[in-house]
Amino acid sequence: MSSAPFLDLSAIPEDQRDAVLALLQENVALKEKATGLQSKAADLEDLVKRLEHLVAELRNAVHGKRSEKLSEDERQLAFEDLEVAVAEAETQHDEQAPTAPAPQRAARRNRGNLPKNLPRIEQVLEPESLDCPCGCGEMHMIGEDRTERLDIIPAQLRVIVTVRPKYACRSCAEGVTQAPAPAHLIEGGLPTEGAIAHVLVSKFSDHLPLYRQSQILARSGIDLHRSTLADWVGTASFHLGPVVDRLAEHLKRSSKLFMDETTAPVLDPGRGRTKTGYLWALARDDRGWGGDDPPGVVFTYAPSRGGHNAEQILQGFDGILQLDGYAGYNRLTRSSRKGGAPITVAHCWAHARRKLKEVFDRDGSEIAAEGLRRIAEIYRIEAEIRGMGPGQRRSARQARTAPKVAEFGEWLQSQRRRISSKSRLGEKLTYIHRQWDGLQTFLHDGRVEIDSNSVENLIRPIALTRKNALFAGHDEGGRAWGRIASLIATAKINGVEPFAYLKATLEAIAAGHPTRRIDDLLPWNFSPSS
Repeated sequence: MSSAPFLDLSAIPEDQRDAVLALLQENVALKEKATGLQSKAADLEDLVKRLEHLVAELRNAVHGKRSEKLSEDERQLAFEDLEVAVAEAETQHDEQAPTAPAPQRAARRNRGNLPKNLPRIEQVLEPESLDCPCGCGEMHMIGEDRTERLDIIPAQLRVIVTVRPKYACRSCAEGVTQAPAPAHLIEGGLPTEGAIAHVLVSKFSDHLPLYRQSQILARSGIDLHRSTLADWVGTASFHLGPVVDRLAEHLKRSSKLFMDETTAPVLDPGRGRTKTGYLWALARDDRGWGGDDPPGVVFTYAPSRGGHNAEQILQGFDGILQLDGYAGYNRLTRSSRKGGAPITVAHCWAHARRKLKEVFDRDGSEIAAEGLRRIAEIYRIEAEIRGMGPGQRRSARQARTAPKVAEFGEWLQSQRRRISSKSRLGEKLTYIHRQWDGLQTFLHDGRVEIDSNSVENLIRPIALTRKNALFAGHDEGGRAWGRIASLIATAKINGVEPFAYLKATLEAIAAGHPTRRIDDLLPWNFSPSS
């Protein structure tokens, strides 16, 4: 045999030759199997090394040095790639050992989480024959197995054809009647209010610029230029303006608000390049202490970061304002403030912590590390009392937090006397010192948060839209951006689906929704059945 070329069969008794040959064949098969298993083991080892590398990369991105950390968006991509790699490794393992018992691992399904309102298309699979194998006759159904899988059909486009029959009297020329034409947001225009809402959500929630939406529509045979979509957005922005203005009025009636600003690059045709505009975020979020007022945010575009913009936006508001240490807000605390009495400021401990963290990450400063440790103790108490009523929070802060804040203040002044104010650490300590009064505001009012992270979380989607859209085409585009983003963000933080809300709101406006009932159109008053 070719499998045993050096074996002399003549030396083996004839009655044992078959058994020896069988053993030799089995040995060859085992060697081939062993070789295959070694190859598979090597492949799996390579996969494990790859996954270990990805995990190390992700761990470094999350916990590594600041200069090596990923942004929020990049971190999500890293998570996605890691999960893709895990799924690939599991699939490869299954394919390499199809006959071996499969290890127990989580099934790749999401049973029970498919919404009941999704349309179901049933596919009934009958056996090839219902005749009993024993010849007893036709079998009867005694039960069934049902499985559900999610199917996705690319966005369906359809045409709404409105037919209005005309009726006339056969006996005279006076009796012609016809149903009135339904009201549309864009009279005589192409889109339904649902189509406009889809464009708004795609641009300002899914961060898909209009020119990309135009390209996607073209794949379905719909030729809609970017400028046409821009007309739809502008019309919607105009009609939604009163709703956003009313939203701002509601927020400014509150006793406490957050404020922050973020850049919004805007094309400057006169210079052929972009200039830096700003979206100012004014937000209310009382969920930390169980407040009754629903959360909301309004983004207001301004061409500059000057403090007078904040002063203008806050006209009529006289409560506590939580913000970072930007000097432009200082004018709000002066007696000369326009639009109201001087505002009480609550500064942000997260920003104070961030200043020390920058020094620690760069220099490994023991002083910065001590400051971070002290701030962590304050945050630990905040985590324990989150969700309690304002009275309970104030009592806990006075009893537990105030002594730690006082100790931090003494430590801060002690370090400032020792360290040059011109050094990197000295500059950070001076920053905290300048905000010291505002950093203590939260101790005396249980409604006040320890930081302004709430508003920072709300403006994060703005940054993603900015990244994908590159810039706004004009100052007016920046205003529309802020207006529509306000309604989408407020809908989201109130648990309202933005498309359903905007579609219903645009339909109501087109139908002549009365101004006196404009509060009905605010996101927190929307329900899917309305």
